Amino acid sequence: MSSPSPAAVKAWLLDLQARIVHALELADGKPFARDAWQRPEGGGGISRVIEEGNVFERGGVNFSHVMGANLPPSAAAGRPELAGRSWEAMGVSLVLHPRNPYAPTVHMNVRFFTTTAEGQEPVWWFGGGMDLTPYYGDEDDARHFHGTCRDALAPYGADLHPRFKQWCDDYFYLKHRKEPRGVGGIFFDDFNAPGFEQSYAMTQSVGESFVKAYLPILMARKDTPYGERERDFQAYRRGRYVEFNLVFDRGTLFGLQSGGRTEAILMSMPPIVKWRYDWQPEAGSAEARLTTDFLVHRDWLQQ
Repeated sequence: MSSPSPAAVKAWLLDLQARIVHALELADGKPFARDAWQRPEGGGGISRVIEEGNVFERGGVNFSHVMGANLPPSAAAGRPELAGRSWEAMGVSLVLHPRNPYAPTVHMNVRFFTTTAEGQEPVWWFGGGMDLTPYYGDEDDARHFHGTCRDALAPYGADLHPRFKQWCDDYFYLKHRKEPRGVGGIFFDDFNAPGFEQSYAMTQSVGESFVKAYLPILMARKDTPYGERERDFQAYRRGRYVEFNLVFDRGTLFGLQSGGRTEAILMSMPPIVKWRYDWQPEAGSAEARLTTDFLVHRDWLQQ
């Protein structure tokens, strides 16, 4: 498979979506709804969504395969010379918002882009990653998540994990708040340097590692006792998630700019959110520790 094979990537993405949904349904005990949709401009997708589940207050695992005549600005931001090309994009993107405040929110996506122009070779690349957003931080959880990310990348080069971790730290950062969105993970984009076969294998490894990275954390935290105070803080911190996705996230911008399905694009939003004016948690509290101990860029694998 020395040249790009969109058909092979699409088959894997659909299978990955099905397997992740199956694992999450077993964890929650409630099935995910299935919503297949078509995009008038070309392509479509399958949204798998759960709301008011036993574990997940809201979550979605979306597959999309869309195409168009002019590459949107958000997709061409790093490569302005590709603006205006015809394009094809496919991927799986998920966000899970557990009800229990001690169980972190998580995001993961893997995607494949290819662009074409008459008389020129296709330009393609992979992107993706995953990141963890706790409301009540736990160092063991952070170490497990980052360790799984490291292990997924290790066969493809020792330099990838530190590079993609730093990229994640830089990307999932609320500039107007001067704070990270969570404890990070890995992020990569415009990835094609090793050639199609290696780039695809590395992306597969990232996608396949998601369940191993997240499910043990979820199962350990989902039954932790909590009260109104914890739910209130969770809703406050979820506001940061909304701010990032609406202001900075390239995936959200690409979806909206490309005429994507709004319901699927905004599936990532948490169902209950609060904003407060200039509120700060009590010094020394578990809520304050989130900022002082966890919303910092650090090497979680350093003992």
